Amino acid sequence: MPMTKQQINFIKVVGSGNDFILIDVTHSKREARNYSTLAKKMCDRKFGVGADGLLVLERSKVADIRMRIFNADGSEAEMCGNGARCSAYFYSKRLNAVEIKIQTKAGLITAQKKDKNVKIKFTEPSDMTTGIPIKIGDRTIKVNFINTGVPHAVVFVEGLEKIAVHDLGRQIRYHPQFAPKGANVNFVEVAKDASIKVRTYERGVEDETLACGTGSVASALITHYTLHTFDNGRINVETKSGEVLKVYFKEIGGQFNDVWLEGTAQIVYKGVYYV
Repeated sequence: MPMTKQQINFIKVVGSGNDFILIDVTHSKREARNYSTLAKKMCDRKFGVGADGLLVLERSKVADIRMRIFNADGSEAEMCGNGARCSAYFYSKRLNAVEIKIQTKAGLITAQKKDKNVKIKFTEPSDMTTGIPIKIGDRTIKVNFINTGVPHAVVFVEGLEKIAVHDLGRQIRYHPQFAPKGANVNFVEVAKDASIKVRTYERGVEDETLACGTGSVASALITHYTLHTFDNGRINVETKSGEVLKVYFKEIGGQFNDVWLEGTAQIVYKGVYYV
């Protein structure tokens, strides 16, 4: 006798080129699914819906919603900047609210929505270390590190478009220096007019993505701290998708606080996935 397929209602959302599958279970009484396995199947771009990650919105006792993030490889992440912005965009529309609180594994974050623009406040960054010598093949490169909810390595380059992001990013991501969790890897080129250009190799996706929210924040903060070229508390970040994300912050004595990320988010379509 053939097994009956279960239906999962989902929403496809995009934030600055980062695309996600969003599942809202805030009103569901069903026991939690194996979201890790589901993420691998649904995020597959050939046999599934296709996405960088799966966002699961659950009920929360301390915030408006709890957001869980599963990467395309099934691993669960602590935080996702663009994913949080997409979740906030979706749920604030449901609540008809301009501000909501989101519970994540990295802590509570605040989100503010205005039209298609969503601005989120990060938890305070930690573990910043600059100028780490990393040996890759027969050369040594200087890598900077900061945790903006998830671990990020930041490398300054010239000729960003010529960088082999996948190959070099993968070597740094799995370097023993960042074991056992590894790190996302951002390649940064300083532009003009208080802006930087960033390309990111994302842990969990295991490839370059069109944008990375936590990576944009990490790149902006490291740029400010190491180069001291931006002192107005705001840096524009041009992503691979071409969209510019805005990072706001305050820095005193090497400590960052009041860190915000701003950019657009949109709902692309709604659908049904059969398990």
